[in-house]
Amino acid sequence: MGNELNQSYFLSSVKNALLIMRSFTLEEPEKKVTDLANSLNLGKSTVSRLLSTLASEGFVVKNPETNKYRLGLSILNLNTIVTNNIEINRDSQPILRELVNEVRETAHIAVLEGTDIVYLYKVDCKHPVQILTHIGKRNPVHATSSGKVLLAHQSEEVILHCLEKELYGFQKNTITDPEKLRECLTRVKKQGFATSSEELLDGVVSVAAPVRDYTGKVVYSVSVTGPEHRMDPRNPALVNKVIKAAKEISENLGCWKY
Repeated sequence: MGNELNQSYFLSSVKNALLIMRSFTLEEPEKKVTDLANSLNLGKSTVSRLLSTLASEGFVVKNPETNKYRLGLSILNLNTIVTNNIEINRDSQPILRELVNEVRETAHIAVLEGTDIVYLYKVDCKHPVQILTHIGKRNPVHATSSGKVLLAHQSEEVILHCLEKELYGFQKNTITDPEKLRECLTRVKKQGFATSSEELLDGVVSVAAPVRDYTGKVVYSVSVTGPEHRMDPRNPALVNKVIKAAKEISENLGCWKY
């Protein structure tokens, strides 16, 4: 009984430590113990103890002037290991760079995680729109072209899970009606690409196409993002270039029947 309690306490501590590290964002890179305790619904003493442990291993650093914590350099080491060993990054890099050179807009590789997309790789153009995307950034599936193209190829169970969640309206063009989103997903799957026109951010548009693995399953997306005054996401020439890039990356992953 005692061993089970100790194991449960240990696992809970590990989970809480991970939650603390995931709480830091670009918008809030530094946080106080009180901030973390309140946002995670944990005791201040628990948060303080976990931060001290994380600090001892270099995963967080305390600013003595503000008493705020931020992520430490040990995170960078783990990030390097992960990104260097993600197959999609290696296989997509030259293709994405060529795509950016052709369309002169920023390109991304994304994956579906829950009801969000996560950016795994990014190539900026010379004049990128300031949309604060970065490797590891999460965005909602229903308001992004990458999200829609990935969700369209998932099982009915996954689609239902996303449709049952609140579809927050970020902009006037955001699809917030579950039935309209389902119709959109059906259309996206049939046509082979998805677009987003000022659905997540004002003035920002994008187009995405699915990337398949060696089994033919859609596992990633390629997207191009830019300002609406500079880019038309439904331009056939642009759409075809994005689809071509997605097909080439799929072939690199072993998919010969796109």
